Amino acid sequence: MSQPILTQADVDRALDEQHLNWSREGDVLVTMVKLHDFAAALEFVNAVGAAAEAANHHPDIDIRWNTVRLALTTHDSGGITLLDLALAGAIDRMRPDVREEDDREGEPAET
Repeated sequence: MSQPILTQADVDRALDEQHLNWSREGDVLVTMVKLHDFAAALEFVNAVGAAAEAANHHPDIDIRWNTVRLALTTHDSGGITLLDLALAGAIDRMRPDVREEDDREGEPAET
């Protein structure tokens, strides 16, 4: 069963309000995750795969050594839906690169 397509404004607002580390490229949400090495990239992709299976919604995945590119769209709807935003949020919570940045934000500045 297809999901309602979100407007570009709705997608942009959700990305901003939810602080998602994704960008919109036409009818696709895209993110790049840089990890320590190839093994870490594979481990991250396996975690994404488990989340995707649980959600029954699957991103396109491209691995280039330590960099993973993920793309989300709801193919049977022909665009971005709430399914894509929900999975993007779940993936962001698994991202080691985002968690490291969040951890550094809470640290006092060095002088």
